[in-house]
Formats: sequence, C-alpha cells, structure tokens
Amino acid sequence: MLPAAATAAISDLKEADIVIGIPSYNNARTIGHVVRAAVAGLQKYFPQYRSIIINSDGGSKDGTPQAVLGVEAADPRLLLLNTPLSGVHRLSFPYHGVPGKGSAFRMIFQMASDLNARACCVVDSDLRSITPEWIDLLVRPVLHSDFDFVAPYYHRHKYDGTITNSIIYPLTRALYGPRIRQPIGGDFGLSTAMVRRYLQHEDWESDVARFGIDIWMTTTAVAESFRVCQAFLGAKLHDAKDPGSDLSAMLQQVLSSVFALTARYEPAWRDRAGSQPCELYGFRYDVGLEPIAVNVERMLTAFAKGWEDLRDVWKIALSATTMQALGGLARAAREAAAAESFHIDDDLWTGIVYEFAAAWHRQPVERGHMMRSFTPLYMGRVASWVIETKPLDADAVEERMERLCLTFEAMKPYLVELWENPKAPHPGERAAGAQEVSHAGND
Repeated sequence: MLPAAATAAISDLKEADIVIGIPSYNNARTIGHVVRAAVAGLQKYFPQYRSIIINSDGGSKDGTPQAVLGVEAADPRLLLLNTPLSGVHRLSFPYHGVPGKGSAFRMIFQMASDLNARACCVVDSDLRSITPEWIDLLVRPVLHSDFDFVAPYYHRHKYDGTITNSIIYPLTRALYGPRIRQPIGGDFGLSTAMVRRYLQHEDWESDVARFGIDIWMTTTAVAESFRVCQAFLGAKLHDAKDPGSDLSAMLQQVLSSVFALTARYEPAWRDRAGSQPCELYGFRYDVGLEPIAVNVERMLTAFAKGWEDLRDVWKIALSATTMQALGGLARAAREAAAAESFHIDDDLWTGIVYEFAAAWHRQPVERGHMMRSFTPLYMGRVASWVIETKPLDADAVEERMERLCLTFEAMKPYLVELWENPKAPHPGERAAGAQEVSHAGND
C-alpha cells in the first residue's frame, strides 16, 4: 500500500524513534505552521531521539506537499537547549486507497511500524493553535509512562464540536467508561503496540477511512483495554464550521462508524455501568476562544422539514413515544418564537440516539436510509442546545454537558433492552404506567 518513494525512504532511514504524522488535503495555508511547531517540539523536547515528520496528502491542488518540504526549521539557538540537536526528517507522500483521513493515517501507521517507532503522534493540518508543547504532551506519556493512547483535551468554543458534544462524547463515555472528553479530537499520541493493532484490523476500506477514523481509534483503544490518558493542549483553533452548515456526510459516516463499533464491542460495554475519570497530562489553564456564528433559524427549518419528509424513515428506528414528542416539536419549530424557546430535553435526545443505535444493529437493510435521515434530528438538538446555552459561560456549559452525560449513563439499560427487543418499553411509557398505577392505588 505504500508509494515507492515511501518504501525507499524507509529503506534509507531504517529506524526512527518518533514519527509525527500530518494528514492533509489542500491545507497549504496552515500546514507550514503545523510543521514548524512539530519540528520545534521535537528539537526542544526530544533532541536525543531520531525523529521523522510524515505528511500524508490526499492529492492537494494548492501546493500543500511543497509547503511541507519548503518549511524552514526554527533556529535551534532560540530553543535555549544545552543538549545536541538531532535532525528532523520531513517527508511528503500521496496516500492510496479510499479518499479520506483514515487512508492518510494508514500510510503513516504503516511507515511508523516499518520504522519500529517507539511513539507515533498525529496532528491535524488546519491547526492554528498548535505549539511545540503539543508534541511533548502527546508523545511523552507514550515514551515515559507506557500509555498506548493519548487523547487530546482542549478548550473549545461552546458551539465548536457539536457532533462530539451532542453524541460522541456522552455515548462513548456511557458505553465504555473512560471520560475521554474529545474522542474525535484529531490529535493523538500512540504506542507501537497501538499502531500495530490498528494495522491488524480490516476496516480501512469502510467509513473509517473517511470521517470515522478518530472515533474508531479511540473506541478500539478503550474497548480493547489499552492504557489510555488525555493531554491538555489549551485551545483548539482551526477552520471550524457553523454547526448549521452542511455536515451531513461527516455526521453520517461518524455515526455509522460509532454504531458499527457498538455492535462489534458489545461484550465490552453491555454489562458496564457508570463512568470514571481518565488521567490528564499537562497544566490546565483558561484560554481565549474565537466565537462561532450559528444560524439557529436554518437548523429549526431543517428539523421541521425533516419531520415532513422523513418521518416514515424515522418510524423504522424510533418508538411511538419518541415520534409523538417529535411531532409536537416540529410544530413548535415553525413558530416565530421557536428561536427563543425551542427545546429537546436530554431524555428525549438520549432516547433518539439509543433507538437509532439499536435499529442500526437490528436492521442492516435500512441502515443507509436511517443514517441519511438523522441530520435533521441532529440539527434540532443543536438548535436546542444553542438556545439553552446562549447565556452560559464555558464553565457553566461544561456543567450542562455533565448532566447530559449522566442522562446517557442512566438510560443505558434502555439501550441494552432495545439491542435485542425492539418492543422494549420506552422509559417515558414506564413512568406513565407507574403514575397510572399510583393514581389507581390512591383511588
């Protein structure tokens, strides 16, 4: 799978202690800064190691590979080191396979394995906030503390990472236990054992190779009991998008990957309850964040239209109780006051995610239709979240996130029941039934 030039580079280099991988596609504007930070980090924190930076490019048309190779390394004298500096090799190759980030990672991992690297680190190519310290924080736990997987922990704007906040973090935490705050953060540190385990899997021609690679890496690490931790990296400033813009393809592929992994690793999550903290490296501090503009009205319109066009598809996955609630919300979304009062509560949202996960497991023929229909539901939840958290500061939003996560954990038995029994009663139905019994007893 490696290009001839990459194979030749491995033959020339023979071995490397640390491999830094940077996947890219048309990132000439930002990748130079990322490479400079990586070079400076390696020179400052790991001068005694043999290091290599690999750019795995997806056919950029804007000169991204040339930008990588043309970066001038920082003047070593500015780093104020007393130890001798070893050189940092920089290589840029096109990857082969299914277009997407996963294929780029596959080439990086293969080269890291062939070079017998002791640690591998991957970072996004559109980062504007990366510093040399990121390299230290992602690599050192692997080299010196025997961790296999280092996940990033960032401060992000409250409307950045809405797929993570609304679905991936609470679901992954409820299923597998460790509280990994950014399971699809994009910047990771990996051990040799972790890299080689990834290469043993046969998922590289699936959605994992497109947008599902980050959650696949995280889930594989936690579900297969590798040693995991987090590294506090400060702010993540990158080319963020309005969550109301068209993220359909990304959402569908990430969600499909999550549900596929849920099916694969059922023995790892089925009997697990609650969650636990995940060790955090680095000094936590407050940072300024760039605001993100959000178009709530567009999201509410998309949600209401989804009810009109897709409710027959939603019925495949969703219970009658959930559908009834969504019908009322769709009517409310069309009202002028919706932008101030529209609300999808945590119980309803958690039920939607769990019902879709169980339906994906039980009905393989309908998976494509169901995944394509999920976007308006996600838009409705994000609109609700934006409206609710508008007056809250970052700490209050994080407290609000904790309540959502606890709801996912509390309702996990419902997912376990649904997994085998599509007619499992919705928690709302049970509550109503219990209330009726209580009233009857009073009568």
